Amino acid sequence: MLKVWKKPVISGMALTLMLPFGAASVSAQETDAIHALEVEQIDERFEDSFAIGAAVEPFQLEGESAEILKYHYNSLVAENAMKPMYIQPEEGEFYWEDADKIVDFAKANDMYLRYHTLIWHSQTADWFFLDEEGNPMVEETDPEKRAENKELLLERLETHVRTIVERYKEDVDAWDVVNEVVDDNGEMRNSPWYQITGTDYIKVAFETAREVAGEDAMLYINDYNNEVAGAKRDTFYNLVKDLLDEGVPIDGVGLQSHIQLGWPTIEETRESIQQYADLGVDVQITELDVSIYGWPPSGEYNTEDEIPYSVLEEQANRYEELFDLYEEMDEEISNVTFWGIADNHTWLDDRAEEYSDDGLGKDAPFVFDTQYHVKPAYYAMMDIKDPREYTSTFLSPINPDELNSIKQGRTVPVKFELTDEQGNIATDAKAELYVTEVNADGTLGSKQEAISSGKANQENLFRTTGSGKYIFNWDTKSLSQGTYQISVEVGGYSLDTAQIHLR
Repeated sequence: MLKVWKKPVISGMALTLMLPFGAASVSAQETDAIHALEVEQIDERFEDSFAIGAAVEPFQLEGESAEILKYHYNSLVAENAMKPMYIQPEEGEFYWEDADKIVDFAKANDMYLRYHTLIWHSQTADWFFLDEEGNPMVEETDPEKRAENKELLLERLETHVRTIVERYKEDVDAWDVVNEVVDDNGEMRNSPWYQITGTDYIKVAFETAREVAGEDAMLYINDYNNEVAGAKRDTFYNLVKDLLDEGVPIDGVGLQSHIQLGWPTIEETRESIQQYADLGVDVQITELDVSIYGWPPSGEYNTEDEIPYSVLEEQANRYEELFDLYEEMDEEISNVTFWGIADNHTWLDDRAEEYSDDGLGKDAPFVFDTQYHVKPAYYAMMDIKDPREYTSTFLSPINPDELNSIKQGRTVPVKFELTDEQGNIATDAKAELYVTEVNADGTLGSKQEAISSGKANQENLFRTTGSGKYIFNWDTKSLSQGTYQISVEVGGYSLDTAQIHLR
């Protein structure tokens, strides 16, 4: 069943399909794409289940990307700006500017804010792991000196965590305290943190964050592939369980969810979420993207235009399965965050290039493309029928092949037939009529929703005549004489247009 919403009219962003005279109908798959600002908001769709987030860089907090953020997302996380290397590149020298921009944007737009990440083995400055003489701590063999180095490193960790949490504790809703502590082989990651301190760095990080942020702070341990059945998941689960048994203040588990079209299975993801939830902790999906490639990525597509529609449909099916699962388990999941806004900025492009044969490669992991147009994955995720699957045809008295001349002030019956991609009459679809001014030079002016003549059209939607056809009684009394374009829209997408001259 197609879900219907009232589409806002957004100045400067409204998309209207111009049909050439002589084209009585058009398949929506053959037309221009729909902009992300013209469809239902993702965060509103899932507001009863979980927050919807996106990872951002500071430059994305302005312009079109910022509008997309404010429209579709109610949660924010820094892609890089809050990682250890960028926050404290030199000991005692904290760089706050970029992180502050993200915090300020979240506050200004009343958005949930995740901090990523306090402690990580990657993107951490080397000075953390040098002793007081500037030598690598991991190379020290003297037991006494190694003990001193451990104490020094944990002091540095505590200072790092304490300083950041103190600054942002009133603004951050969820903290990725430690990130990626288990290796792919199921062993503890043999990072300098682990080589020097064992698991004590994890405990100190959580205990310090709790002390500074307070009991209400939500503290997470985050990792990738920890929803995939196998040695890594087992080790990660047992680590969390053991730490909780020791009283380490872990409130939640983050599943990064950098996944592929067919991997991992939905069932093992469901099983993993339930396992963590049974420990009494919250679960968040923290870095979601769905690569169009397997592993390793072939990078066979160099531009988004080269990606076959069949691949996008497969991705749509994947998103539908994922979000069906997330909604099914929404009592366990509090946040679903995409690791980006749209396909124009994704770390997966670098990976596609790295593994490709020619050093080129484009991935497309999100529900919006590089131009912020809606992809099939959006409709599948939202449980909305893709309006591009419909074809519509104007019926008498409106003819799309000519400039229709109608007396101003008259109520005009706008009739059309709507069919789905199988050619069946789409009696379940809900359509709206929009009116756009046509200027003397032929350019389009302002756009507004058409007004009906009364009760015949509830909420200005087309109503079925009971014969597989639709009618909208368009009241032109509020319009001045002149030329207008009317457009039939389903789900914010223009299926048919015709031009009317009100004389």
